Amino acid sequence: MERAPVMAAEVSRETRNVLPVLDRVPRAHHHSHLVSDAPSDLVSRGQAIFQRLRAEPQVPVEPPENQSEAEASIAEEAAPAEDVVAQPDPEPDPQPEPQPVEAVAEPEPAGEPDPARFIRPLPRVLAVTNQKGGVGKTTTAVNLGAAVADLGYRVLVVDLDPQGNATTGLGLNTRDLQSSMYDVILHDASIDDCIEATSVRNLFVAPASLDLAGAEIELVPAFSRELKLRRALDEVSADYDYVFIDCPPSLGLLTVNSLAAATEVIVPIQCEYYALEGLGQLLRNVNLVQKNLNQSLELSAIVLVMYDARTKLSDQVVQEVKAHFGDKVCRTIVPRTVRLSEAPSYGQPITAFDPSSRGAIAYRELAREVTGGTPQRAG
Repeated sequence: MERAPVMAAEVSRETRNVLPVLDRVPRAHHHSHLVSDAPSDLVSRGQAIFQRLRAEPQVPVEPPENQSEAEASIAEEAAPAEDVVAQPDPEPDPQPEPQPVEAVAEPEPAGEPDPARFIRPLPRVLAVTNQKGGVGKTTTAVNLGAAVADLGYRVLVVDLDPQGNATTGLGLNTRDLQSSMYDVILHDASIDDCIEATSVRNLFVAPASLDLAGAEIELVPAFSRELKLRRALDEVSADYDYVFIDCPPSLGLLTVNSLAAATEVIVPIQCEYYALEGLGQLLRNVNLVQKNLNQSLELSAIVLVMYDARTKLSDQVVQEVKAHFGDKVCRTIVPRTVRLSEAPSYGQPITAFDPSSRGAIAYRELAREVTGGTPQRAG
């Protein structure tokens, strides 16, 4: 038996209340003789039920057990809220008074090198040497000599390199020379006869010639061959405050003559790896000359040149040299500049060629550091 259809106007809360009542209504049997009477009977019974429901008080509907949490929360919000008594805010805990902080002493910076470490009595004879070529020996001898001359000292640059770059860099033509250091070393000529003045005040040069290339062999049978240059400089030592000797890039007899005649050694080091390779052999030779020929010889300064700030290698070389030699390393570092390379082609030191360039500023600062403010000699 099928349940008879029920006509409903709307699906609402009342509809859910109606359904239990309808279950008590006698079910209509679908017989052929009752089909015509069913509609009118059901309509009348439905009207009576709705009228009875309107008269009865409405009972709130309980939510089913399987109601979701979201629906339950909506029902709770729809319910009338109970009166809530506002509680006063708790008083904040009293903040502890800030304790005075003791001042922490900052670590003192590392001490600067003693500026007086390069001060020596005048006159000073400095051999600018390094057995490796192209590390800035000639550039340092010429430009440092010119910067020292600008400070008011009388300076002599002795070119003992057969290439003669210091000679041409100071404006002299090697073909026009009457005498050179070759005559002084091999023929015992007076060095005073070959000294030439330069365009820089207080700066003089003892020029070299290509003949010096054969001096290494010619000095082999000579008597007291290691002391030739020392005897020559003894004649003019009282006339100059500083003598810079530009040595050849080797450890031959010309370099030994320079070390035997000098009182100090300046080693320019290019800020590259290869410049460090031959440094150990050079220092051993300096020690040999000190023990056997010149006890007053000392390694006074190491100059870092051709520094390129764009490369990490330059910084690494600087740190390694400073860690190994300490206060011997000059604070001033000479940068790699194009103007330093151009100045020799004009026969001028950088201090005259471009006084405001970075190279000129560096060598002037280096000159003040090397001299240490030594007072000039009277007369």
